Amino acid sequence: MGIPVFVIAGFLESGKTLFMNDTLSDPGFSNGKKTLLFLCEEGIEEYDETELLKVNTIIVPVEDEEAFTDEFLAECNKKYKPERVIIEYNGMWRMEKLYNMTMPRKWEVVQIITTVCAATFSLYLNNMRSQVMEQFSDADMVIFNRCLPDTPKASYRRSVKAINPRCEVYFENADGSPVQPDESLPYELDADVIEIEDEDFGIFYVDIMDDAEKYEGKTVSFTAQVYKSEQLPSGVFVPGRFAMTCCADDIAFIGIPCRGDVILVNRLKKKQWIKIEAVVNCEFDPREKRMLPVFSAKSVESCEQPKEEIVYFN
Repeated sequence: MGIPVFVIAGFLESGKTLFMNDTLSDPGFSNGKKTLLFLCEEGIEEYDETELLKVNTIIVPVEDEEAFTDEFLAECNKKYKPERVIIEYNGMWRMEKLYNMTMPRKWEVVQIITTVCAATFSLYLNNMRSQVMEQFSDADMVIFNRCLPDTPKASYRRSVKAINPRCEVYFENADGSPVQPDESLPYELDADVIEIEDEDFGIFYVDIMDDAEKYEGKTVSFTAQVYKSEQLPSGVFVPGRFAMTCCADDIAFIGIPCRGDVILVNRLKKKQWIKIEAVVNCEFDPREKRMLPVFSAKSVESCEQPKEEIVYFN
């Protein structure tokens, strides 16, 4: 049986230690298993080692990045023989370092959680965007804490979902109570034809990928570029847009597969600008293990390139 490894990521003062103190004090989590907690940075919030010993948890401080090596982990595994491992990772260390490490035998990363202080998120996003997004890219859960009434929760949620659609995103008030983001959309879901404006494509894409089933059977209309590939089945293309998911150097094509008349699809050219009207269907994706959208084209017409070619997720 494997030894589960939980990774808690986030910048200094993002709430990692507070989150872990609450988690370790929960009998449903602690359950007596011998836990090894690697503390890779120290903030204002501290652990009470006496209390941790009551839940069979040992802290191993890591003074600097150079000391956090494969050999160090192997030595700790041999010395402490843990049944569970938690890594409170340093927010200034690249996540890539952790992913490239060779864990001791039977150690298996089962969950990556990123904590974010909502009050400082914009500051980090503007100044360290690529490093912030790296903490989101493989996270299973992102928790925005210390939210205020004017925190743009929906926008923050889309920032995460644009990088990692499968990630669960949660928000907490300053007192730790959960709060839901305002998910109002800039288009009318009940319209006969849902018109997606160019500036709203990013919002639409994140929302339909996150909850495809609420679009089941609806007709959408939007401007897109054509992506074609020999790997796609006959009569299938991908209408979509180029989007800035992280920074200016990280622009990617995002789109949704669309079935159409074979003759029509064959005539479409790669990167051609089109105005498309399509019906949304939901199909189970075995790789993602969830329902994902697939379009059925009703009409496809050539059109001019929009003023802004790149889309965003705000």
